[in-house]
Amino acid sequence: MSWRIELSPTEETLLVPLFGRAAESRRKHAIVRDPKAVEMVASIPWDYERFNQRPRVLAMVLRTAMFDELVRAFLRRNAEGTVVEIGTGLNTRFERVDNGKVHWFDLDLPSVIALRREFFRDSERRRMLAASVTEAGWIETVQSSPGPYFFAAETVFVYLTEQEVKTALARIAASFAGARIALDMVTQRAVTSGNRDFARRNMAARFQWACGHPKDVEAWDIGLRLVESAGFAEIPEALRERLSATARAGVFLAKKLLPEGAARAWTLNVYEEHGAD
Repeated sequence: MSWRIELSPTEETLLVPLFGRAAESRRKHAIVRDPKAVEMVASIPWDYERFNQRPRVLAMVLRTAMFDELVRAFLRRNAEGTVVEIGTGLNTRFERVDNGKVHWFDLDLPSVIALRREFFRDSERRRMLAASVTEAGWIETVQSSPGPYFFAAETVFVYLTEQEVKTALARIAASFAGARIALDMVTQRAVTSGNRDFARRNMAARFQWACGHPKDVEAWDIGLRLVESAGFAEIPEALRERLSATARAGVFLAKKLLPEGAARAWTLNVYEEHGAD
């Protein structure tokens, strides 16, 4: 299988975590095992070696696994609810967490969904939606699926402006009563260092949205309350048991030695809709 990839600079970044999952899957004791990612990396021509460093791969798969655990926790409480993966890229989260009952939407831009359809097919409980999270056209389709609702946005909003993030989150909060939204955010220092790294690796994508503290989103008064927040050094117990001794030691040292600002330059946060003030 081969084709010409037509992705924007930001869309191209979906290939980085894809490679991370594929690289991790080849390890004997993988944190995330994703044979589909291995297949896709073999099929899609791209310079993956720019990102073939163990610390980088470990960070990517830890992030993905932390999102997975949040979705699993939601499904334990709401087995037949609806999950929307915002900016799904070529992720295989559905395959990793499917309980046989969940209703699922993979949401991304039309060019990404076109690429995704080379590898995935819609089913009775899982559908792809070609749309931008910053637009409203997809909302009604998701509303037709049974609640409660959980939205997962793994490294998506950092590529948008603050106003775009605020508009998108406000629209979700206004449209899905009681919904939970999991998203990661980074500080301004992390945005600056991340953009320098993109430049060094010959990628045109750039981070835009920086957030000093997860509570800042509550101050937007769009009906969202922060209910969970964790940095890389605050890995849930269920996931910590899957880490190698070396990885666990690295997490322990980071938690002990890094100042709070550095340890929480990246955070994974869960917000719950509670009604606008």
